[in-house]
Amino acid sequence: VQLQASGGGLVQTGGSLRLSCVASVRTFSSYAMGWFRQAPGKEREFVSAIDLSGVTKRYRDSVKGRFTISRDNAKNTFYLQMNSLKPEDTAVYYCAARNGRITSSYMGRAESYDYWGQGTQVTVSS
Repeated sequence: VQLQASGGGLVQTGGSLRLSCVASVRTFSSYAMGWFRQAPGKEREFVSAIDLSGVTKRYRDSVKGRFTISRDNAKNTFYLQMNSLKPEDTAVYYCAARNGRITSSYMGRAESYDYWGQGTQVTVSS
């Protein structure tokens, strides 16, 4: 399984970006997907996740109301729409995939995911 993240870049405070992650799998609908991020000098942290059906979604508190996760199973792709970006959102964003179902309580744990993408840099200038 290979995950290819894209869509990062440099944006001003209040701007928007949409991250994409394409998965090279035969049955994308069998994978739960998540986004994590890591800022310089900090540990990797959970951002958002979505279950197999796309119904259950979870967000870290600091991005609720600003970020939206979605998936398009026909395109083997899932997305993270990021609006109202803040300097504290600056980080490398990683997409991750889990083969199989995942409950909401486990979505935020990095160890719940089997595969990871290479990351895409998001920089928000003040």
